[in-house]
Amino acid sequence: MIKPLKAIGLAWFCVLFSALSSGQEAQTYQKKPGVAGSITSVGSDTMANLMTIWAVEFKQLYPQVKFQIQASGSSTAPPAITEGTSNIGPMSREMHTSELRYFSGQHGYQPLAIKVAIDAIALFVDVNNPISNLTIKQIDSIFAATRFCGARQATRYWNQLGVTGSYGSRKIQVFGRNSVSGTYGLFKQLALCDGDFKATVNELPGSASVIQSVAFSNGAIGYAGYGQKTAAVKALAIADYTGKFVPATTQTISSGEYPLSRFLYLVVNKPPNEKLPLLEEEFLRFVLSKKGQQAVQQDGYVSISSDVIKQQLKVLTSN
Repeated sequence: MIKPLKAIGLAWFCVLFSALSSGQEAQTYQKKPGVAGSITSVGSDTMANLMTIWAVEFKQLYPQVKFQIQASGSSTAPPAITEGTSNIGPMSREMHTSELRYFSGQHGYQPLAIKVAIDAIALFVDVNNPISNLTIKQIDSIFAATRFCGARQATRYWNQLGVTGSYGSRKIQVFGRNSVSGTYGLFKQLALCDGDFKATVNELPGSASVIQSVAFSNGAIGYAGYGQKTAAVKALAIADYTGKFVPATTQTISSGEYPLSRFLYLVVNKPPNEKLPLLEEEFLRFVLSKKGQQAVQQDGYVSISSDVIKQQLKVLTSN
């Protein structure tokens, strides 16, 4: 396995194992008086349904709070937070250096990114496809024009991956996310060795669209957040840096074994040494509460540990 993936895999294993090592649960949310106003959320499509669940449950506590949720992709969150057109920015990746530089140039400090859940990018095929696993080199040969991960030739047919029978002769149809998606950027980094996609990759605006296209297209494969999985597709096992094939399951994502794992974030504009507005702070407290983390699991993602929650609450409330 290539060295960059090995280093990334080890780093993620350490981070995620630490993130989930505590057996304690998140705390019960305590309702506070005076919480009202509007929350505008602009960002990750991957987190669209999760944001909606949080919004519905938060409104049950505070019926006077209004939500507007726009889920066009993680790349739309930083400019919206920077320019003040949203007060919550869901992101399925960390902010890029250029995004941080733009924000700090406008405000003189860095935004605050709160870890709220753990997800993984999975490779999906339809349930009838006999293939069960792939290496990073094979993934790169399917999706990338550059093949920086070491494949000698592009993969265009399933028989090149050892698939026999009627499926083997089928041409691979490739689906993925568009360039504003955090999933798109992280997949490039982890699975394409920072390479470029083939022009033949069908870029779609949402993870649900990828899953649907894979399920109903002939000989298709696509990448999307694991939390978007449906019964019409199956997630393939991916080889880690030792060559061991690791299935995408809640358990392997939780343990840090699955190679394409990631944190999900909510980004806010919090000046140093100042408190967030009450509405924003209480919404984030709710997300990090027992109820909020149950919603994470309900939506197919992995909740973070109480130790990580304590760390996030500490930076959230620092002033």
